[in-house]
Amino acid sequence: MDYNPLAIEVKEDPYPYYAQLRRDHPLYDIESMGVRAVSRYEDVAHILMHPETFSSIGLGNVQIRGRTTKTMINSDPPDHTRLRNLINRAFTPRIVADLEPRIRQVTDDLISNVAAAGEMDLVQDFAIPLPVTIIASLLGVEPERQDDFKRWSSSVVADKNTPEEIEEHERISDEFVDYFETVVNERRRRPGNDLISMLIEAETQQQALTADEVIAFTLLLLVAGNETTTNLIANGTLALLEHPGQLSQVRDDPSLIPNMVEETLRYDAPVQFLFRQTLQDTELAGTPVPKDTIVLPIYASANRDERKYPNPDRFDVTRDTRGHLAFGHGIHFCLGAPLARLEAKVAFEALLSRLPGLERKMEPLERLDSIFLRGLKRLPLTFAPVASTSPLTKSARS
Repeated sequence: MDYNPLAIEVKEDPYPYYAQLRRDHPLYDIESMGVRAVSRYEDVAHILMHPETFSSIGLGNVQIRGRTTKTMINSDPPDHTRLRNLINRAFTPRIVADLEPRIRQVTDDLISNVAAAGEMDLVQDFAIPLPVTIIASLLGVEPERQDDFKRWSSSVVADKNTPEEIEEHERISDEFVDYFETVVNERRRRPGNDLISMLIEAETQQQALTADEVIAFTLLLLVAGNETTTNLIANGTLALLEHPGQLSQVRDDPSLIPNMVEETLRYDAPVQFLFRQTLQDTELAGTPVPKDTIVLPIYASANRDERKYPNPDRFDVTRDTRGHLAFGHGIHFCLGAPLARLEAKVAFEALLSRLPGLERKMEPLERLDSIFLRGLKRLPLTFAPVASTSPLTKSARS
């Protein structure tokens, strides 16, 4: 077979390729990239659980003014432990739970903006601004910069195949750093109750974070907290619309929404894979793998492994999804997973309860320009026009 994640046909629908990899080539050499793809659940989970053998160092580096900077994604213990312990304080269950009223208000406002029109682009009108607005709240920066936030994070994850694309990415990166250096300096003078102020406190009082690490984590939060949730909402909406029986089931029983979110993560993962590098000779899928090999654990393939999930290509909102790897596994399990799950739950509750007759405009789907992420640039929808007053506004008046 010929599997290349850069190929257009693979980006359009990678899942038949993953099925063939699992069946015939569980350890597959992608010669053009110099990496070995790993596709079966057992092997992918093994990689994620053994950072002492499969390292993240140097993979997905963040550059700040040309300086390589550590983040949780591209580090191993003890650096990873130091960074995660500090940043964990911003994502405690209580802090995430306290965000729910704000998430509901933003969600209801976004639905109210389009409800009377009877149509919307789910991605541009809803799935992008929801997580970006919440991240802006966390960081304590003005939400009117959300278009810039989206542009910055999209530049990070986009494929860069030409000198012009690389130059544009470098220009946008400098723009991001300029902005957040200003924000960081302002928080040093006037600390607030936001995440950037908390990180600066760690930097100045404990000498635990460098200034570059503060900015690098801010970029990581923009990408992980923005792109992942946007794609989760878009992928889940598309899956429901392509499976009307499942859509009816969730409409009739909204208590299924949390499990539907988990099934979306398993069925069409927003993050398809990340890289690792072997620190020693090892073995995968019964095949020797030498030291310094770059491997590509494909989370999205593992989540459709027949050995783990029966009928894996079926979207089933009642499925037992336990063990899926959409948020990773082990020490690199996604720090923002509880927030993404909460945002998606609230989003689907609002979409399904407030927009009757939801249907997709039958236009060609346009996928993201990224080998790592799976999502949509646009998803035009129609629905029955409804009064735009939000449930929260009604409640406040009664």
